[in-house]
Amino acid sequence: MDLTLVAVVAVIAMALLFDFTNGFHDAANSVSTVVATRALPAKAAVWFSAFFNFAAVFIVGTAVANTVAKTVKPDISGVAVVFAALFAAIVWNYATWWVGMPSSSSHALIGGLVGAGLAAGGVDAISWPSVQKTVVAIVASPLIAFGIAFLAMFLVAALRNVFKADDNAKPFKWLQLVSAGAVSFGHGANDAQKTMGVIAALLVGTGHLAVGSDGNIPVPAWVEFSAYGAIALGTVWGGWKIIETMGLKITTLHASSGVAANIGAVTSIFGATGLGVPISTTHAAASSVAGAGVASGMGINLKVVGEMVLAWVVTLPTTIVLAFGIFKVTQLPGALGWVGVGVMVLVAGSLIGYAMLHSIGAEDVEAEIPDEKVLQLPVPATPHLEGHGPAA
Repeated sequence: MDLTLVAVVAVIAMALLFDFTNGFHDAANSVSTVVATRALPAKAAVWFSAFFNFAAVFIVGTAVANTVAKTVKPDISGVAVVFAALFAAIVWNYATWWVGMPSSSSHALIGGLVGAGLAAGGVDAISWPSVQKTVVAIVASPLIAFGIAFLAMFLVAALRNVFKADDNAKPFKWLQLVSAGAVSFGHGANDAQKTMGVIAALLVGTGHLAVGSDGNIPVPAWVEFSAYGAIALGTVWGGWKIIETMGLKITTLHASSGVAANIGAVTSIFGATGLGVPISTTHAAASSVAGAGVASGMGINLKVVGEMVLAWVVTLPTTIVLAFGIFKVTQLPGALGWVGVGVMVLVAGSLIGYAMLHSIGAEDVEAEIPDEKVLQLPVPATPHLEGHGPAA
């Protein structure tokens, strides 16, 4: 039996598990707005989002996948490095999902790759230009999304006044569905490629795939369809705890502000994907919700936003340290390495299983949504910056 091949298959399965966690962890990016405004029932919303997640496979290329694949240099990207990176990212995703915190799956993965790469080969093992793209996006993408959603809210408010429509008029709900579909498409297009990039890096590092003459990695079709399928399945499962936070706890959304929020997220995500930059779609979506909330006059919950910013700041360093330590465990001599890895997997698997069996569901989130009469509030002419949104 070829043990190397068995290890490669196992780590590919683990990469698809990460992709599944990305799907439910980031489902809130598009689902939260349509659920919060009752544009779609909660269970239908995740299927709606998953459809557009997967549809991106037929249209979008692999530029983001190549950026991720090159984070760690090919001669270092072996089984142990990719395992450590994925394990750290999965643990972080489940931990933040359990507390309902919209952190970044993307930054967790990049942090994991950097930490494992540093542990395996030192500073020279990392392709710092690829990492630099991510670091720049950490700052730029939320600001762009917030700003565009803020401005879009005034455009939406102007349309509402021209047509004398209320905040939850059917045209706004239809526009919300269109824009939410675009957010879902963008989520799949950007985030599924990150898993594609990790699998491609593993295949190159183990000699199962060659880098093209142009320096890019030709991602096999089976990798593309597997990654898009896994993220869509994760979205269907639904990360309801984070949907609750983004849809109900950052601000009070109505259909018109939901449209503005989706416009901000779409612009940021599509722009980054076109440039081949692996941004955090969660950062973009959450910032857009906050921007629409401020511009609509509903305000934002500064406590929740502060907690989100803290999670965003600590994701990279935490996953770097986690992956560094996990890689070192895999390198313990003899049976110690196998025992160490086995214990980590057993403990993490038990905690994850418990969390998935005891999480809130679609019905719990729907029960918290305010009646539409509460949501039909006038949009002020000037934005409110105070933190007087919904209670955490």
